[in-house]
Amino acid sequence: MQSAEPSRAFDVVALCVQAQAASRQLAQLSEAQKNQILSDMATALIEATPAILAANALDMAAAREKDLAPAMQDRLLLTAERLQQLAAAVRQIAALPDPVGQIRQLAPRPNGIQVGRMRIPLGVIAMIYEARPNVTADAGALCLKSGNAVILRGGREALHSSLAIAAVLQQVLGKHQINPAAIAVLPDPDRAILLELLQQKAYVDLVIPRGGEGLIHFVSDNSRIPVIQHYKGICHLFVDKAADPDKALALLLNGKTQRPGVCNALETLLVHQDIAAAFLPLAGAALAEKGVQVFACPRSLGYFNAAQAAGPSQYDTEYLALALSVRVVDSFADATAHIEQHSSGHTEVICTQDISRAQRFLKQINSAVVMVNASSRFSDGGELGLGAEIGISTSKLHAYGPMGLESLTTEKYIVIGDGQVRQ
Repeated sequence: MQSAEPSRAFDVVALCVQAQAASRQLAQLSEAQKNQILSDMATALIEATPAILAANALDMAAAREKDLAPAMQDRLLLTAERLQQLAAAVRQIAALPDPVGQIRQLAPRPNGIQVGRMRIPLGVIAMIYEARPNVTADAGALCLKSGNAVILRGGREALHSSLAIAAVLQQVLGKHQINPAAIAVLPDPDRAILLELLQQKAYVDLVIPRGGEGLIHFVSDNSRIPVIQHYKGICHLFVDKAADPDKALALLLNGKTQRPGVCNALETLLVHQDIAAAFLPLAGAALAEKGVQVFACPRSLGYFNAAQAAGPSQYDTEYLALALSVRVVDSFADATAHIEQHSSGHTEVICTQDISRAQRFLKQINSAVVMVNASSRFSDGGELGLGAEIGISTSKLHAYGPMGLESLTTEKYIVIGDGQVRQ
C-alpha cells in the first residue's frame, strides 16, 4: 500500500515548472538588466532590515528554546551589520563580469568553419540548506547573475528568516517584470517534500546541498538529479620545520578561533618534530586563552593544559566548535600522508619559509583549496574574488572548491560556417 502524499498548500511539480519557465526568461536578460536588478535587491534588503530582523528573532528564539549548538546559532543569527554585509555581497556580484555568452577558443578548421565554446546557464538549480539564512540572498543573487532560476529549500531552523529575505528578492523581481519563480521557495521544510523535489529531473538541472553531513548524505542518496557534494571541512594547518613561529601562530588562531562554526575553520594542527618544542608551548598558551579544547597525540599532549588524548577517529572529526586535533609528525612526507588520509578535500595550509617545500605542498596536495602562509579562512568565494559563493564543492565534477558565477554555467559548442557541408 502506498503512503499518502504529504499534505501541503502548494504543488512541487508546478513550482518546478514555473522555475524552468523563469530560467528561460533570465537567460535572455542582458548583463545591464541583471546588474540593475541586483542593485535594487541590495537596496531593498537594507530597507527591509526591521522586517528581516523581526523574522530572524523568531528563529533565534526557537533555536534557544531547542538549545541548538552555539555554532548553529551563530550561523542562524542576523544583525543589521550582517545584513549590510549581505547587501554588499549582492552588489559585489553585480560588479563581477557576466560569464553568460562568453566565447572562447573560436578558431577555424581546415574546411573553413569556425568552432568555439559559449558559456550558458545551467537552467534550474535547487539549493538545499539548513540554518544559513544568508544563503537565501547569496544563492538568489548568484543564480540570477548567471542566468539560472533557483529553488530554495531552507531548514526549519531558519524558515522565518529565509522566507523574509526571499520575499524581498521576489518583490524586486516583480517590479522588473520578472517571473518571481526565478527565486522560488519551498515554504515547508518537510523531508517528504524535499524528496519529491529531488525526483524532478525533468525540470531541475543541479542540486547543491549546504549544511551538515547528514543532510548532504540524504540528498546525495535520494536525488535523481546531479548533486554537488560537500560533506565536511576537515581543514589542516601544517607547521613546517622552516615555519616562522609568529606567522604560524597567527594562522592557527585566525583559522581556528575567528569563527569556529564554519567549514573553512581549522580542525587539525600538524607540527614538524623539529619545530614542535619551540612552537607548541606558544600554541598551547594561545589556544588556552581562547578556550580551545585540544585533542593531542602522545608527543604533543604535554604541551597543553587539560588536553585530552586524541582517539582513533579524532583526526576525522569536524568539530565546528572551539576544539582542535593536534599531531606531531616526523617529516614533510608524514604530514602530507596524514592529510591525504584524513582530508575531506576542502582546504589545507602549510606555514613555511622554504619555497621549495611550499611548491611541493601546492603540487602534491589536491584538496579544493591549497594555501601557503595564509589563513584557511580565506577559503571563501568572496575572499577569492568570486563574489559570494553558492557553496564549496569537494567533488571534482563539474566544479571544485568555492563555486561562483562561472561554476553555475556550462559550455556549449558553437559552429560558424559559410555553407560548408561534410564530405
